[in-house]
Amino acid sequence: MDSATARPDPALVAALEGLPGDLAGFARTYETKIRPELLKREAERVKAADTARKATWGGGALALATGLGGVFGLKIPLLGMLGVMAGFGVIAFGRRPLGRLQKDAKGLMVRPVAEELGLAFDDEPGALADLSGHRRLGLLPSYDRSRFEDRLSGQRNGIDFECFEAQLKRRKTETRNGRTTTRYVTVFKGQCLRFDFHKRFFGETLVTRDAGFFNRFGGKQGMDRARLEDPRFEEAFEVYTSDQVEARYLLTPDMMSNLLDMERAFHGKKLRCAFSGEQMLVAVEGENLFEPGSLFDPLDDPARLRAILDDFSAVFGLIDTASAGRRREADERDGQPDQGGT
Repeated sequence: MDSATARPDPALVAALEGLPGDLAGFARTYETKIRPELLKREAERVKAADTARKATWGGGALALATGLGGVFGLKIPLLGMLGVMAGFGVIAFGRRPLGRLQKDAKGLMVRPVAEELGLAFDDEPGALADLSGHRRLGLLPSYDRSRFEDRLSGQRNGIDFECFEAQLKRRKTETRNGRTTTRYVTVFKGQCLRFDFHKRFFGETLVTRDAGFFNRFGGKQGMDRARLEDPRFEEAFEVYTSDQVEARYLLTPDMMSNLLDMERAFHGKKLRCAFSGEQMLVAVEGENLFEPGSLFDPLDDPARLRAILDDFSAVFGLIDTASAGRRREADERDGQPDQGGT
């Protein structure tokens, strides 16, 4: 029986249990497209993992021995410090092959999933469209340098979207003793998302999880605190809007659940989003997205695919819920003039 007709691995089927319908059928794709490519790199993973383990033990022992010996034995703290630095250098060097393989493994898993869904994935997208919308609405701070990775883009239910990792840095200049130095400080590291609905929202709505500028001063000019029916949402988020009716359609209990799910799926914090113009914009501080997990475990562990599909599910859930809210609002306001809509 060939791989195209073989019964999927029961462990893989179990790992995919509970996913939404359009993501639950990836067992066959995994068996025929993803797993064979991962298995080709398994021997490389075993070797890289062994090298990383040895480097960790060796570098750790070097750092401990030289650190303690330099400080307490020879009474030369500088020597101890140099020894500790050398030990950590050994660890970092030994883990480099594992790091390179981890990046390759991400592409081997994410690209086939994206292609199956009719989406595009680019791990090094270079310069992206500006983030002026995120900045204007207070979702992101000002910055002087930017770096982007792992851009997922495409269309779902007629909504164009993109999701990408951003690291933003601000220039900081200091003068001490007549000497001026400049360095760049990270002010944001996490995920940015943009959903284009191709139809203007009636107003602007801002949602934030942290006690930032908008929480203290009541949102942007023209915004009031949203009056929502679900007290759990108000406990979890601070919400301001210029259109109370629209905010109630958009910020349903399902949307609240999707926002919290996204925060968890992205291993993030301080999620904030806004509905403005034709777009929904999201920023969440946190770890990298679409990561294959620890490479000290076999590459074809089904848990890797489940983790990546959970990331896809978090993005899709947010799109679907926002889209449903817009449809309900359109039905309710049917016959009323669309303020600036198309």
